[in-house]
Amino acid sequence: MTHTFRPSVTVAAIIERDGRFLLIEEETSDGIRLNQPAGHLDPGESLEQAVIREAMEETAHEFIPEALVGMYLSRYHSKSRGHDVTYLRFTFCGKAGKQYDQPLDDGILRTMWMTRDELAACPERHRSPTVLKCVDDYLAGKRTALDLLYTDHSVFDGSLALKPDVT
Repeated sequence: MTHTFRPSVTVAAIIERDGRFLLIEEETSDGIRLNQPAGHLDPGESLEQAVIREAMEETAHEFIPEALVGMYLSRYHSKSRGHDVTYLRFTFCGKAGKQYDQPLDDGILRTMWMTRDELAACPERHRSPTVLKCVDDYLAGKRTALDLLYTDHSVFDGSLALKPDVT
């Protein structure tokens, strides 16, 4: 039987306010790193639902997606775990809504607002090479309308999750 390549699908939120970007500082297997609010697409949700959920869990801010900045493919090698993972990241930009008084997701140490130059000055602290690339693409005005994304109703049908993989 052959192995089917399946990259991990993730989402990320670019949130800018007064020239600063909302970032998270998180504990990872490779140490403390900086990232946009980001995480994995969960079963039964659209990409937009995933980025809204991840932003809330990691920053306690509502997130209102306005556009897709880009789609990014990168490979990560964990030195501590000794394995490779390929990520397909969908990065959205939008506005921060209300901030709630709630604990941040496990592993998130704090939120912080940084300028592009402050972020560029510490690449060794970035969770992935896409962190700064996404900010630079956002600042370059790269945007795609959200109606480019389509989620079929079958994604939300829980009964399909019980069926074997037929890819």
